Amino acid sequence: MTKFIDVTLPFSADLPCWPGDPVAEIELISSTADGGSCNVTKISTHVHYGTRVDAPVHFVPGGKGADQLTLETLIGPAEVACFETEDKITAADLDGLALPAGTKRLLLKTRNSALWDLPTHPFERDYVAFTPDASEWVVANGIDLVGIDYLSIERFDEPGHATHHILLGKEVVVIEGLDLRQVEAGSYHLICLPMKLKDADGAFARVVLQRE
Repeated sequence: MTKFIDVTLPFSADLPCWPGDPVAEIELISSTADGGSCNVTKISTHVHYGTRVDAPVHFVPGGKGADQLTLETLIGPAEVACFETEDKITAADLDGLALPAGTKRLLLKTRNSALWDLPTHPFERDYVAFTPDASEWVVANGIDLVGIDYLSIERFDEPGHATHHILLGKEVVVIEGLDLRQVEAGSYHLICLPMKLKDADGAFARVVLQRE
């Protein structure tokens, strides 16, 4: 029997926000309870909020926007790897995974996932993320998509945003803000559908894992 696991965070104004970024505002601007003919909700935020995808133009001038990401990359077989105790993900860590030959999509479950037990937690600066050499490993091994279970694929205050530049410079799709609490390590079918926002540097995404 096919099992679907939704690894998308529920979109809420209470989710942690990157320091300095505007918080999300979700407002009911028309309400049947107040006599309106229908309910209408207004959302004000930026595209790097909640579960989302980074497009190359996020860090690469002239790079592809969210609307140019291909379904062939966003949908297909994926591996989930677990790093329960590591404080960072390095090339050596990834090299020890013994991934199946031809792996193109890799999602990382870390101790970050436990933070989503309280979705309204304050932003955690000491989250687990890639080091630049891990990003170089991803590119060198032909992986087209990587995902992580917190708000950034790179560590907080990483000099020069090297990890993003390495990945997005080679058009590796980055998914951030995954909720992998109910996911075990192993092989899955990934379905990642970001909004088709023209020329945008990122997009909110609904992300699902499928397993037989």
